[in-house]
Amino acid sequence: MNRIRSIAIATALLALGAFAVPAVTMQAVAAQDGQVATVPPVEPQMKLLTEKLELSAEQQDKIKPILQDLYDTTGKLVQDENISRDERLNGIHAARLTADKKIRVILSDEQKKKLDQVESEPHPELHGDLH
Repeated sequence: MNRIRSIAIATALLALGAFAVPAVTMQAVAAQDGQVATVPPVEPQMKLLTEKLELSAEQQDKIKPILQDLYDTTGKLVQDENISRDERLNGIHAARLTADKKIRVILSDEQKKKLDQVESEPHPELHGDLH
């Protein structure tokens, strides 16, 4: 059950943030079964969201810093050896929820529905196959 929860959290977190910066290894999230999940860089995430949500240039300009902050925060949490696995996962989850709330303020109602769909789908192009 913990493995499923970890994979679900990792997938949800990773669905929002991938760009041109090298991916951060999230061994704390998926290492139980020898899997390694990655936090995707911002540019690939922006590309995915722009395509799936049909973001305007103005929306892209507002969302990119949110995703960059999520990427930076997640990277710091992953690399922090002074916190437990649970603290790390809770911090990543909180950062992801914060980013999601900020992004939703920028979106139209129709785009929010599309985001719900995007967040429920796997995105191996961003973070590899977690299975």
